[in-house]
Amino acid sequence: MAPALLILLGATVILQVDLLPDKKFLLLPPVNFTIKAINLAQVLLRWEPNTDQEQRNVQLGYHVKINAPQEEDYETRNTESRRVTILRKGFSASVQTVPWNDRSLQPSSWVSAELKAPPGSPGTSIVNLTCTTNTKANNYTHLLPYQVSLHCTWLVGKDAPEDTQYFLYYRYGSWTEECQEYSKDTLQRNIACWFPKTFINSKGRDLLAVYVNGSSEEAAIKPLDELFALHAIDRVNPPAKVTAEIEGTCLSIQWEKPVSAFPVHCFDYEVKIYNTRKGYFQTEKTTTNTFISVTDGISEYSIQVRAAVSSVCRAVGPSGEWSQPIYVGNDEQNPWTKWFLIAVTVTICFILLIFLLICRICHLWTKLFPPVPAPKSNIKEFFVTINYEKTGSSETEIEVISHAEEAGSETLEDSVF
Repeated sequence: MAPALLILLGATVILQVDLLPDKKFLLLPPVNFTIKAINLAQVLLRWEPNTDQEQRNVQLGYHVKINAPQEEDYETRNTESRRVTILRKGFSASVQTVPWNDRSLQPSSWVSAELKAPPGSPGTSIVNLTCTTNTKANNYTHLLPYQVSLHCTWLVGKDAPEDTQYFLYYRYGSWTEECQEYSKDTLQRNIACWFPKTFINSKGRDLLAVYVNGSSEEAAIKPLDELFALHAIDRVNPPAKVTAEIEGTCLSIQWEKPVSAFPVHCFDYEVKIYNTRKGYFQTEKTTTNTFISVTDGISEYSIQVRAAVSSVCRAVGPSGEWSQPIYVGNDEQNPWTKWFLIAVTVTICFILLIFLLICRICHLWTKLFPPVPAPKSNIKEFFVTINYEKTGSSETEIEVISHAEEAGSETLEDSVF
């Protein structure tokens, strides 16, 4: 009996020892870690498990840390990982082995790899790269009812030689295309690109990668790549068939959804009403395709509507373009007002003209307002007499002056009485 108990006790101790974590069990780092650019703005990280790793009943995983161009870390059980990122500044990452289901074990040391930045002379790459997309109806096929265009512009690098020529490519998903329609500057260098049709899905969530490189006989042109979120660069079309009418003082506005792959419920709208008579704006937001407002009944109004894709259907982006203005209101419905004012003005002028003619013919003005008699003045005659008598004697001058003064006195007395 005693030997059996001893054997049972020994087996229990051995089992407990096997269940305890082995402090001497070490995780080894992965091997053959490489980073490779496999597409525009896309890299493949690949590694292999360490063949010297001791086999235990432990599930292994990997901790990946992106060091550049932007820090990021994540865990995976795979031995490869694809990342979408800009590569113009290079790319570097590290990876280590970690226990997937037993956190009591310590992770391995790190192994690192690097993808160097593309070569090129500083200041030769393009700057201020901007891109926009726009959706148009595709009337040629029912399988693809909407077609997305792409337009990109940029500026020439400040140190780029005059013979530099740039070339643009875009990638969306697995599709890559080179631009065929360029706009040029005065030196015939490409500064804009137009894709009338692309493989871009306007409802998709993938990032759009744009890559521009160049060539020159004088210098190595440094390439540039950029990533764009579709919701941030999509130029939403204005609403279609905007109409407005006024009944009494009620203004009713209606429209249809823009040309877009998104359904009706995916749009928010903004209505702008401008009172042309009083000169002020009224801007309102709505989620339906109708809007009702109250007018003053005497003014003309300019109506415009624009749309934006709602956050219900994708990330919020900028609002679209305003629709062409339409005009409703008093000036359109009552054109006789202007002619009435003109007729009144002409009538008043005609009456005044007739009155003036009657006054002139009948001397009515003189009869109504007779002239007031003014006292006679011999001042002019006085000065003439002085000038004439200066050639004579002084006595004669005194007599003439006295005679003139007496005559003036008599005249004044006759005027008073």
